[in-house]
Amino acid sequence: MPATRADLFACLQRLGIETVTFEHAPLFTVEESRKLRGEIAGGHTKNLFLKDKKERVFLVVAEEDSEIDMKSLHKRIGSARLSFGRPELLTELLGVAPGSVTPFAIINDADRRVSVVVDKGLLRHARLNFHPLENTATSTIAREDFLAFLRHTGHEPAILPVSGSPDDVEARDAGLEKREESAK
Repeated sequence: MPATRADLFACLQRLGIETVTFEHAPLFTVEESRKLRGEIAGGHTKNLFLKDKKERVFLVVAEEDSEIDMKSLHKRIGSARLSFGRPELLTELLGVAPGSVTPFAIINDADRRVSVVVDKGLLRHARLNFHPLENTATSTIAREDFLAFLRHTGHEPAILPVSGSPDDVEARDAGLEKREESAK
């Protein structure tokens, strides 16, 4: 039986992770979610449930407005060619339905079949927003707490530049590295 929203919140509480949750009408797409901008602060995301030709499964978490080139994504994450995972596989592995894809659903992947890939650019936000296993709410979590949650479930996230053109990624990464060095 997949974890419920209450199970997720209990897990986060045991880990000492605080979240703030906003209830809303069901949201099925990034476009629908944009209606909440200005009401919920932090980075808003899109979450892609993907499978490669070798049957490996990935959950790619990126900023909602990021452009992800599906034709080259496999090169960036080190996989075979990718396609969207079937809804039945999504339900089997992550316990959620299409429209409710969220990295919080990784709590249901006890066999660790899903590799989590987080777009490096998303982590510039101190707070991130995800559905808490249902698309009728959005939960805000601190960036470090999000990464701690993933690690707690046994999923070490691959933090990679997955959005934008290769030139955009190089320029963005150079800018991020420059800011990181000046912050030291």
